[in-house]
Amino acid sequence: MLYQLHHTINQSVQPLHLFAQAWKKQLKLSWMQPFLEGSMTRTLLAHLELIIRCTDNYEKPEFGINQTIINGEKIRIREEVPYALPFCDLLHFRRTGKYNHPKVLLVAPMSGHYATLLRGTVEQFIPDHEVYITDWQNARDVPFNEGGFTFDDYVRYLIEFLEFLGPDTHVIAVCQPSVPAIVAATIMAERNNPNIPRSLTLMGGPVDTRINPTEVNDYASGKDLEWFENNVINTIPADFAGAGQKVYPGFIQLSGFMSMNMNSHIKKHFKFFDDLVKGDGDSAEAHREFYNEYLAVMDLPADFYLETIRKVFLDHRLPRGEMLFEGKKIDTSAVKATALLTVEGENDDITGKGQTKAAHDILSNIPDNMREHYVQPEVGHYGIFNGRRFREEVGPKIKAFIQSHEQTQPNTLSLVTKLN
Repeated sequence: MLYQLHHTINQSVQPLHLFAQAWKKQLKLSWMQPFLEGSMTRTLLAHLELIIRCTDNYEKPEFGINQTIINGEKIRIREEVPYALPFCDLLHFRRTGKYNHPKVLLVAPMSGHYATLLRGTVEQFIPDHEVYITDWQNARDVPFNEGGFTFDDYVRYLIEFLEFLGPDTHVIAVCQPSVPAIVAATIMAERNNPNIPRSLTLMGGPVDTRINPTEVNDYASGKDLEWFENNVINTIPADFAGAGQKVYPGFIQLSGFMSMNMNSHIKKHFKFFDDLVKGDGDSAEAHREFYNEYLAVMDLPADFYLETIRKVFLDHRLPRGEMLFEGKKIDTSAVKATALLTVEGENDDITGKGQTKAAHDILSNIPDNMREHYVQPEVGHYGIFNGRRFREEVGPKIKAFIQSHEQTQPNTLSLVTKLN
């Protein structure tokens, strides 16, 4: 009912959206240029753009990474999907030429936003790594006959991707996938799978949410599973390819995130309006780029969402040693040959400090010279995988860790442990 109401409201405002677009286009025509310098016209254009943006449907953004610099030369990049599953494409950023660079699988979160949220992360690794990313599909667009998608399915997808990529792949899991990435590595170790990751980097992941719980953790743990089933799970209406699928709608997730910092979002939009009136194009464009990404959300499969709430936030199964896969308890002590790096932000208000570091206690049989923990000062959650601090400090730290474990076999590694 709620999903249908939301969809109906979106459709009802489209005439206003199209009208504002047409009016703005007319004002931008060449014959109007002499009149555009006046403050009244700029104010009108600013109002029109706000209407357009507030009534828009933000679909999946493009990565838009067309080239990179390798050894001082511009190298073309082409996006390819070498392996596809119903709920996820394995996306490869193929570079022109051949390089002897480490393979990296970036595991993007399935938590409401698209994999393009990691655009900055991808850009950082492309010049000196063979980069793949999990490009999760909007559950709204997956046909009902493909079946559901569970927590165990997520783990199976990661294993299947790693088997396709082959041995010596380095996994970087950002936020939510930290837990299923640990489970996948454990299952592969238990089964002596030769394609087990060479290294596993966990960034801002909710491995043990009992430690320094945040407002996000409190929201997830403050209610029982029945509340989530009754209040946030919706059925996709008939207008979409995934009609009949049970989902946790992206617009509910987005409203929750925005409500946490509503005053900040309102101030940013007032500033955007002022920048448009003043003609500050750079600041206005930065606002557009951020919110084009932030407002583009996807629906999550209901089974996966509910099982994640139960296993990670309510029952804390992984840190308690009670995590099951396909009905059988997993043994995290089986992981011995995968190097482990955990990364946290000092000011992370989504995944509390210490929650990701807990992976070191869980994966207790990894040798000390194959593990490291790093806390990035003065950044929040998004700062550990995007932005200046990531480019200048976090990214190089991960690259150095990968390189140390790329050239040396696990039993001869000499990396100094840095557990803060």
